[in-house]
Amino acid sequence: MLFLLFRLGRERYAIDTGQIVAVLPRLEMKAIPHAPAAVAGLCHYRGAPVPVIDLSQLALGHPSANRLSTRILLVQFPDPASGPHLLGLLAERATETLRRDPADFVPAGVSVDAASYLGPVTADACGLIQRIEVESLLPTSLRALLFDKSEAA
Repeated sequence: MLFLLFRLGRERYAIDTGQIVAVLPRLEMKAIPHAPAAVAGLCHYRGAPVPVIDLSQLALGHPSANRLSTRILLVQFPDPASGPHLLGLLAERATETLRRDPADFVPAGVSVDAASYLGPVTADACGLIQRIEVESLLPTSLRALLFDKSEAA
């Protein structure tokens, strides 16, 4: 299985490329007034607005650095009630891939309720890599803010 690697601060993380629809450069986004800080804004993709979450802001409390390697990862966010939604994830240093069997990832041994999206870990010569579980990325309140109103429109 192929994973896209990126960084949050100095740490490396991975997302299954099977969940990624597209990898975009950091585009101009429309700000959403009064939205939570983790909501970077809306980008335009193939004629539709797509909400973008800043993974650094969500996980570390500060915005992603404006680097050439900062990308928007468009993923299919699963929603059992209404089907998948496109969601943009702003990620720093999204430039490498890693091929691993899913069984190579083992439980991290630490579980943080506020970061339920942090999945199992694997290692390579540079250290640990933690998998991000896209389906657990958004708390219920943020999921409702981003997607429920679009269903009513």
